[in-house]
Amino acid sequence: MTEKAKQGVPRTRILADLTPLRSSPDYRRLWYGNTVSWIGQGMTALAVSLQVYDITGSAFSVGLIGLCSLVPLVLLGLYSGAVADTVDRRKLGLFSATGSFLLSVVLAAVTFAGVEHVGLLYVVVALQAVCFALNSPARSSMIARLLPAEQLPAANALNAMTSTTGGLAGPMLGGLIVGWWGYRAAYTVDAVTFTASLYAMWRLPSMLPDRAEGEKGAKRASVLDGLRFLGTRPNLRMTFFSDLSAMVLAHPRALFPVVAVVWFGGDAKTTGLLVAAPALGALLGSVFSGWLSRIRRHGLAVLIAVCGWGGAIAVFGLTRQLWLGLVLLALAGCADSISMVFRNTMLQAAVPDDMRGRLQGVFIVVVAGGPRLGDLVAGSVADLTSPAVAVTGGGIACVLVVCLLGLRWRGFARYDARDPQP
Repeated sequence: MTEKAKQGVPRTRILADLTPLRSSPDYRRLWYGNTVSWIGQGMTALAVSLQVYDITGSAFSVGLIGLCSLVPLVLLGLYSGAVADTVDRRKLGLFSATGSFLLSVVLAAVTFAGVEHVGLLYVVVALQAVCFALNSPARSSMIARLLPAEQLPAANALNAMTSTTGGLAGPMLGGLIVGWWGYRAAYTVDAVTFTASLYAMWRLPSMLPDRAEGEKGAKRASVLDGLRFLGTRPNLRMTFFSDLSAMVLAHPRALFPVVAVVWFGGDAKTTGLLVAAPALGALLGSVFSGWLSRIRRHGLAVLIAVCGWGGAIAVFGLTRQLWLGLVLLALAGCADSISMVFRNTMLQAAVPDDMRGRLQGVFIVVVAGGPRLGDLVAGSVADLTSPAVAVTGGGIACVLVVCLLGLRWRGFARYDARDPQP
């Protein structure tokens, strides 16, 4: 084969597509900065949990940390998206990232001062959630302005790699640092690493939302307008419906401590393995995501991936071998990662720029609230029946509901990335 012919043959890509990092210096800085800061935030999340337990000796007090984080995310998610559609997103991202940095500094300072007050830790965690709620819609809305549409799947796979790496490596490093040098060291490292995100935001160009033709000046974006827009766009609604089907109906995380003992005869270490398996699967899905950029039927890919999640969870509920259970959970995590890549891409490519912030705000509410509601559903069904019924029944219900949704809105499966229709 001639050299020219070889160049005409598309190369089969397996590993993550790094084209977005090579083509856009702004995106590259943003990605590196977010990766470093996500790891730092993962360290702080674990350190705060350990410190609350050291102070109180109460598992309930540790559980309240999640509530302090969840409430601001749910309450401010929609509003923060409207803010991102009104102001310069670069300034909003820089402002909220600065707030997160200062909160990390506060944690380090009070720890160095020897102050041990659980209420203060709760307040800081809640304020960190406020900063994240403001930052996330702004940051996500920027991606479609920094990269061409054909690079969005690769960029979202890289973003998924960032969050998963932070969720895995951050707590692990946090445990080591707290064990060796104490809480003050963990909080200090987090504050230092957050400067990478600040620098990336500072170097970005202005990111004012694109206005519809004929509009002038800054118009206050309405949350209700965003919800009305979503209500008339079936493909976008389906991205949320499909994710809620997975997270509410087939999310067995709350049952891991029970099944670790009852099914696998394990202990807390076994629970840790069960919790880590989906995250590891999601990370592997991101690492080996090079093929995702060749997929054009994004809606169909979401349906298949969510059915893959539900199917893996259903079979997990039937197995009593730990190694097989971990493999199934990893497969579920990989499927979830693929679904998230395409759902994010659709939200970026099929939404007008002046609506992207509000749709990303809805995304925050779904992502933050869905798994918590899923914990409630799984726990309630398990109490009424059994853990096996809750897990396997939830997985089967997820597959059935997604299939019914796909039949109800058939256009979603025909969604073509070359002509994105909301």
